[in-house]
Amino acid sequence: MRVLVTVGSTDFDPLVLTVIWQPVLVNLIARGYDKVIIQCGNSAVDFGRPVESGLSFRKDGMDIEVWKFKPTLQEEYSRADLVISHAGSGTILDVLRLGKPLIVIPNPTLLDNHQEELANALSALGHLKASTILDLPETISDLHTSSLTPFPAPDESNFQALLDEEMGFM
Repeated sequence: MRVLVTVGSTDFDPLVLTVIWQPVLVNLIARGYDKVIIQCGNSAVDFGRPVESGLSFRKDGMDIEVWKFKPTLQEEYSRADLVISHAGSGTILDVLRLGKPLIVIPNPTLLDNHQEELANALSALGHLKASTILDLPETISDLHTSSLTPFPAPDESNFQALLDEEMGFM
């Protein structure tokens, strides 16, 4: 099974380093995962070789693939059995709309830690699990994907009604 880790377009080195930390890998393996794919963005983590065009290695029994950016993450989201991500709203919506289990770790260095509010709200609704860097091994261990609440489909009728009203069609 595949785990996709994404940090978005910024750098979030603590998350990148945490997902290759032995306690995290042990808990992923215990849950049946055998491959971790890391989109590291502008990370400064030194993997010993450049990661622009992709890098693969094995650590603590886990196959790991690292790359900086791809034109789109949609295919990676679709192929993943679990996504671990920063708490960016675009990433969260893309993953939840696909019905994928999601663990988010807010990046506290961004805009007054705005990601934490979104992560906690969606976690309270049961759509995802919010975690911290230090709690990630336990969050993985305790994750019961069947207990996550499916994210509702978007209701585009509100937008259409608003547009019709603004254009004078109502």
